[in-house]
Amino acid sequence: MLTLNPTMMTKKSYIPAIAIMFALFFMIAFITGLHNPLGIIVKFQFGFSNAASQLGNLINFLAYACMGIPAGLILKRYGYKVSSLMAVSVGILGVGTFWLAGQLDSFGLYLLGAFVSGFAACMLNAVVNPMLNTIGGGGKKGNQLLQYGNSLNSLAATFVPFFIGWLTGRHASHEIADANAAFFIAIGVFVLAFIILIFTKIPEPSSEAEMFKMELPHKNGTYSCFSFRHFVLGAVAIFIYTGLEVGIANTTNLYLTHEIGLLPGKAGVIVSLYWFCMFIGRLIGGYFGSRFASHDMLSFATFGAMTLLVMAIFTPSDLLVSFGERIFTDIPINAVFLILSGLFTSVMWGNIFNMAVEGLGKYTPSATGFFMFMVCGGGIIPAIQGALADLIGYMPSFWLLILCLAYLLFYASSGYKNVNRKIPVQ
Repeated sequence: MLTLNPTMMTKKSYIPAIAIMFALFFMIAFITGLHNPLGIIVKFQFGFSNAASQLGNLINFLAYACMGIPAGLILKRYGYKVSSLMAVSVGILGVGTFWLAGQLDSFGLYLLGAFVSGFAACMLNAVVNPMLNTIGGGGKKGNQLLQYGNSLNSLAATFVPFFIGWLTGRHASHEIADANAAFFIAIGVFVLAFIILIFTKIPEPSSEAEMFKMELPHKNGTYSCFSFRHFVLGAVAIFIYTGLEVGIANTTNLYLTHEIGLLPGKAGVIVSLYWFCMFIGRLIGGYFGSRFASHDMLSFATFGAMTLLVMAIFTPSDLLVSFGERIFTDIPINAVFLILSGLFTSVMWGNIFNMAVEGLGKYTPSATGFFMFMVCGGGIIPAIQGALADLIGYMPSFWLLILCLAYLLFYASSGYKNVNRKIPVQ
């Protein structure tokens, strides 16, 4: 079972560890968020379709499918600190590959960079999520820490499309090399994070059993994390949620640039507000995380997001709204609805993870590894939506995300319940 050293079970000892985990949440979003605005750039640079423009995002998330379970094994063998240092090092390599792709004008190298940076994000996720949930003691407190950590994740996601949109707007070429400044910043932050990690004391898990063994023999049968219905359904929910979160932002960006005709810089700034809404939503979710049950928060958030997406689909694109006098002018109201949905999608990750691993005990580490595997939905579902957008249009493609939200509503209403409480977890 995953435990923390008793000598570290004090409030003060957690503060440095929590701080560094929050910082790593920021970096996860930074390298993942690159693929939204870069998808617009490669569509311009190579003349791709909507579906092809999402290949970098798809490859990035497919890395989770390859690295999810191995990331758990690395964590078991080397602990939180070494795993984090390895992930940061891989992140430097991935972003460096993006830079090289820009120098050589190579889409193949861009995809390689997306795959390597996906490895890094997966390894970081495998560390920060179980550690924060464990420090919080699971339940409402664990959910609260995850919400606050994810708020920094959203802050980074807000910055990336805004910054790359601004960089692209300064050039007429719309090439990968236009984003070099963002790559240099990412590498610099990774190097700084590596140095800080070396000197930060991180509470490590102690192994009281074969933590990452997927099946453990028991006198009443053979059990694993897959023996728990609420975990299996939760893993599907994470697959769907990551696709939903990324799909809204990516397709909105494509919609604004290619159907509405906004310049990539302006569209990038507008889409960055989606991630800023997620930042605000997660701060609110962190405040209320210890007051409301996770399934209630997920139900409320799912219904809110579904309402806004339906409004976006049925609102005519020629209905415009303006805020201010420069960038936020003549914006389709349906795009505003999509941006505001970030207030609700923001809290979903923490709630789903919290509910899915509740009551798993010694099976939690193996469950976490599989969770990282299922994050590949963040690449698969947006790619499917991109293909739908090519066939039926941008707004109708959001019906796919409505179906995703319907499943999350089912999970929040009944799928989260642990009906396998008789399985030994100690």
